[in-house]
Amino acid sequence: MKVQDIIQILDDFAPLAYSEGFDNTGLLVGDRNAEVSGILVTLDTLEEVVDEAIAKNCNLIVSFHPIIFSGLKKLTGNSYVERTVQKAIKNDINIFAIHTALDNAWNGVNAMICEKLNLSNRKVLIPNEGSIKKLLTFVPVKDAANVREALFNAGAGEIGNYSNCSFNVTGQGSFNGNEASNPTVGNKGETHFEEEVQMGITFHKHKQNDILKALFNAHPYEEVAYEITTLENKNQQLGMGMIGELSDEVSEEDFLSFIKKTMQTGCVRHSKFQHKKIKKVAVLGGSGSFAIKAAKAAGADAYVTADLKYHDFFTAENEILLCDIGHYESEQYTKDLLVSFLTKKISNFAPALPGGRIVLSQINTNPISYF
Repeated sequence: MKVQDIIQILDDFAPLAYSEGFDNTGLLVGDRNAEVSGILVTLDTLEEVVDEAIAKNCNLIVSFHPIIFSGLKKLTGNSYVERTVQKAIKNDINIFAIHTALDNAWNGVNAMICEKLNLSNRKVLIPNEGSIKKLLTFVPVKDAANVREALFNAGAGEIGNYSNCSFNVTGQGSFNGNEASNPTVGNKGETHFEEEVQMGITFHKHKQNDILKALFNAHPYEEVAYEITTLENKNQQLGMGMIGELSDEVSEEDFLSFIKKTMQTGCVRHSKFQHKKIKKVAVLGGSGSFAIKAAKAAGADAYVTADLKYHDFFTAENEILLCDIGHYESEQYTKDLLVSFLTKKISNFAPALPGGRIVLSQINTNPISYF
């Protein structure tokens, strides 16, 4: 398998199209056409992680965080970023980062936190906007079924937990004037007027190229008339953070003890107690101060996240228990998630590789220690 094959597998799981605009995801170092000897999965790519990849014969590092984030203007080894990139290049190590694409995925970072905290009735905390598209096109009646099937096979009509849906046909048998198409067919230039239907179908934006390719291949006309619009509907299966419920309500003290133990953190920084039970919990891995308002609006009793600043805790305003468990701690299980996914997807990959095909990094990359 090549690096590009692994990238495609990961993109099907957490499409890079849904990375945040500020982010730097994708292949950061390496060659898409390189043959993969092994995959090392890590939260962060540091020098010692590159060393681990070399020792374990893994020439592809799948990292959650991108080692190159704000850009590089030189490679002189004066920073940990430059030294890491230099070592990877010298040893033909490819580095791929998935970051906020996995943050936004339904089965991504926040789903993993929900699983660890045993939260049920999960919903996306801040649903993504602008990610649902609609295709409108005109198709001859006799070809409508074939075009529809081609679009479904390309991923159209898959919204949330539903597939082969969001399809409508209008206009059949009511054509006059401009409602009929006049494509030229055959070698003699004859003009034929055919009955058409207007076909409308929704799809996720990352599928757009596949949808158009399927449309052009299945449509009988040489020139296809179509229109793509962005719907205002929020995508309930995509977005930042999640909210769910504990099986039983617990006291604030017991909840903090539970998340401290479960998330294996040295301490939990929290807002003052409201002396009420915790049942509904919002979570967001990594820096999550921007979602405090959303957690409150969703009626969460507690919000578990990281990197809260001094003044962020004031915004609890006696409405919610804010819990900062640490950046690394909130995302630490992400690499387990990726290893599990890749292992299921890739069977009989490099069977001669000693010690396994997909390797979970044993390097603790947390830069914070607790005294």
